[in-house]
Order: sequence, then structure tokens, then C-alpha cells
Amino acid sequence: MSENSPTPLCLQTESALRAKIKSLVAEYYEAVHRPVQERAFEPGATRVHYAGRVFDADEMLALTDALLDFWLTSGRFTEAFEKRLASYLGLRFSILVNSGSSANLVAFNALTSPLMGPRRIQKGDEVITVAAAFPTTVAPIIGFGAVPVFVDITLEDGTYNIDVTQLEAAYSPRTRAVFVAHTLGNPVRIKEIRNFCAKFGLWFIEDNCDALGSLYEGKLTGTFGDVATSSFYPPHHITMGEGGAVYTNNSLIKRAADSFRDWGRDCWCPSGKDNTCKKRFGWELGSLPKGYDHKYIYSHLGYNLKATEMQASIGLAQLEKLDFFTKRRRANFNFLREALADLEKYFVMPNPTPGSTPSWFGFPLTVREDAPFTREMLLRFLEEGNIQTRMLFSGNLIRHPAFEELRASGKGFRVVGDLPNTNAVMERTFWLGVYPGLAPAALEYMVERLRRFQAP
Repeated sequence: MSENSPTPLCLQTESALRAKIKSLVAEYYEAVHRPVQERAFEPGATRVHYAGRVFDADEMLALTDALLDFWLTSGRFTEAFEKRLASYLGLRFSILVNSGSSANLVAFNALTSPLMGPRRIQKGDEVITVAAAFPTTVAPIIGFGAVPVFVDITLEDGTYNIDVTQLEAAYSPRTRAVFVAHTLGNPVRIKEIRNFCAKFGLWFIEDNCDALGSLYEGKLTGTFGDVATSSFYPPHHITMGEGGAVYTNNSLIKRAADSFRDWGRDCWCPSGKDNTCKKRFGWELGSLPKGYDHKYIYSHLGYNLKATEMQASIGLAQLEKLDFFTKRRRANFNFLREALADLEKYFVMPNPTPGSTPSWFGFPLTVREDAPFTREMLLRFLEEGNIQTRMLFSGNLIRHPAFEELRASGKGFRVVGDLPNTNAVMERTFWLGVYPGLAPAALEYMVERLRRFQAP
């Protein structure tokens, strides 16, 4: 064999092969993906997305590592991600799941566990929330058999969050929890909610899916509730394609969440491990025979909501960029807020909740009732100009087809008042993107297009 002959594969080490593959992946990123991401913006021709993935070679290289391991379910990357996220939040536990919606499902169901003792949520109990929400904040409540109690949101102050002045009116002897999201990254009035929950001994569930990196009184959102959730879908603050997380300081909630995520099993062994408890065949639970294999004992009616190693590997790389992403989101929001400030006669402008520093998910605008145009007119104009727009999620969730049967039954949910602001949002609110991938030229074009709009 000559000195120029390639080294036989059988003599190459795993690490050398891995390095060679990763070198080619990095080269592929530079040749294929970077040019697309750095393409010059052309007003009217380039699509202005409301959100999207922002990545570089780091994510592709991390994914390559996970692929080469070929440990397809949860493993070393999952464990590392859970520890890293918990550390970032300053919490004891985080549990990786396959989506933000699954995170809400797991977080809520954890509070129904017998492990919660006399405070556990039971069927027929009530949970205070809002109808101006994403449906999977509310779906776990209804799916379990509890009753959502809908209160209105604030509007004229530009915060779009739960109206905390209605909490007392929503309370009943069956109330067990408050479950709300930080709308578009803008924190709810956490102090008032926590005081209310403390007064009546209620759980506080933070849907932090749109707000990772947001601050309230200098502390990260998602760290104030008994349990909180994140989503890692591509539009969110970090992404792993599909993915989500549940996080808490409560060890019993952590144990229940693990169980609901992992088929409802009582065992807490990680994937591929046996006998972590050192008494696998020594348990006596329920009416099972003594010594029944702990890996097949089920303490809850659970699901399989685990994420994969590939997702976790991408998430780890994204976490390293979270502070940068947060800075960009705030800068993009502030640019739009300043550039559009003089249009306040036409729009309710967004404002941060007092005491907060949001990591904004979007820039909401509500067309005023006396404006000389409708939301539909404006959205058609923006979309024709290749600017992507979005509604404020469901607008009023209880007016959607999914709620028709519940409404007809008269007992599927309870409503405090007539929800006038929620209905106004459904009729007149939309939002624009502020995600880190927006070029300055795209932001300037958004402003220019809004200013150029004239009602027919």
C-alpha cells in the first residue's frame, strides 16, 4: 500500500471518522444553508416571516453527534439538556417532552396525581384561565374532567394578559389552580396572581411557552409558578423542531411529571437502565403480587411523551444562543414600537407589563374601533406585500367549533362576565414578527408598508 493510499476504514478510529463526518457537515452548512440565511432582503419579494428557526453549523454538528450515537430515544443529550435548562432557570428540575402542548398536558396532570395529597386536582374542580389563549393551555383541563373558568384580559393598556381584578369573582370553593400563559412573551401580573393563589391555597401553573427569557422584577418567568412549561417548536425562543419542557422546584411534581410522560409507570429508571432503585423485584404496590417487576408497575394513567436524542442535541446548541436571541427579540420589538408610535390613533400599541422586561414573541396591534379601516383590510394589504401576519391565537376560544358541544351542555366551562376585551381581540387584533432572524431591512419594510396603507 503506497503512502498516498487511503487508510482502510477498519483502521480508522471512531473519533477520527466522527471528526471527518462533522467536518463535511460544517462544509455543507457553509455551502448550502449560510447563503440562504444571508441572502439580501428584497422588499416585496422576500417573504417576511412572523417567526422561524435561526441556526448555524453548531446545531447541525450537535445533531450529527446524536445521529452517529444512534441512541434514538432519550439519552445523554436529553440528560444534558434537562440539566442545562434547569440551571439556566435556576430551578431544581426540568423534564424534556415532545412538544409544548405535551408539556402543558404533563404539567397539569402532575397536579392530579395522588402524590399531591389533599391539594390534588380532581374531576369537577375548577381552574381559572383565559379564553384569549392557545387551545392546548385549556385542553388538559377539559380532557381531565376539570372545569375551566374564563376571565377577561386587559386590552387598552396593551398587555393582553389576564385581568387580575377578576380573580376574586372567578373563585369558588371548587377552585384549585390558575393556569395562564404570558401572552406573546409579556409576563402576566405575577405578584397579584401569586398573592391570590397563596390566599386560597391554589396551584399556579405558568405556561411559559411564548416567554422563555422574559423577566419579571428581574427574575425569569417560568420560575414563579409551582410548575411551568416551554415549547421548542420552530417559532419559539429556541427550537429543536418539536419539543417542550416542564420545570419545577417541587420533587413530587417532578416525580409525577416523569411518570405521566413515561407511560404512567412508577419506575424512574432512565431509558436503557434497570434497577436504579436497587429493589426492582422488591416492591409491593396495589394488589400486585409482591416482587412484581417495578419497571412494569403503573401509578398513573400516563402517555409516552418523550423527546428524542436528536431533538435534545439541537436544543443544547440553541440554549447557548438564547441570550443572543432574547437581545435581538427585544431590539426588534423596540424598533417597531418606536417607529410606529405615532400611529397610536389607529392602534392599541403593545406595552410591557409594569415591572417586566419581556423576551417578546410578537408585536401585537389592535385596530381601534373608530379607525377608518378594518383588520381584514390591513391584513390583506400586508400579506399582499409578502408580510406574514398572525391572529392572537384563538381570539376567543369558547366561540370555536370545538366548544359548541361544551357550550350546549351548559356545564363544560364557566365564564366571568361577557369577556368584552377577549371578543375585541378576536375581532380587531393581529401581530407581526420580531424573531431574531429578521433583517433590519425587513423591519424597515414592515414599518414602511404599514405607513403606506390607506383604507379604500
